[in-house]
Amino acid sequence: MDIIQKYFPDLTEEQRGQFAALYDLYIDWNAKINVISRKDIENLYEHHVLHSLGIAKMAKFSSGTKIMDLGTGGGFPGIPLAILFPEVSFHLVDSIGKKVRVATEVANAIGLKNVTFRHARAEEEKQLFDYVVSRAVMPLTDLIKIIRKNISPKQHNALPNGLICLKGGELEHEAMPFKNKVLMHELSKDFEEAFFETKKVVYVPIP
Repeated sequence: MDIIQKYFPDLTEEQRGQFAALYDLYIDWNAKINVISRKDIENLYEHHVLHSLGIAKMAKFSSGTKIMDLGTGGGFPGIPLAILFPEVSFHLVDSIGKKVRVATEVANAIGLKNVTFRHARAEEEKQLFDYVVSRAVMPLTDLIKIIRKNISPKQHNALPNGLICLKGGELEHEAMPFKNKVLMHELSKDFEEAFFETKKVVYVPIP
């Protein structure tokens, strides 16, 4: 939990309590339903919670913004972002029902009121959102094909509506189809831990 306070010192008491509760909840649920690799659960705050919050280093969401977390797994990046932005609505979607259950139970246990959940494939989700966020495993072009239909034409934020995803490694080739539209933010500029050396937040506007 200290690592979260180190980089986000202005949290309210309620937010601190919600972040602090995540460890025991994920340890407990992960023993029943594996959503985080057993080797990695000890690194929950650095590798999962703080990594998710990296999106906030690129984008500040205004009150009333609607965001879909695609392929949320056990609730990343959606749950940490929902704690950080209580005035923003998050809709967490995953095709694996038991993962959605873990995310739902964790959110309920910490009293998150700004999240909804859906067990579905991305193609089935028809609602409109300002942004789609994801810890993306699929290439940008494939991701954008799927979510283009979900991006609202109405703008509420300084950053135009689009896709914001967490990625690692070499991305120049993947970003080429979008030419100069892609913004890449290196998380190593914000977080000093070695884990973040190759981690990036990637933003693509979707008109």
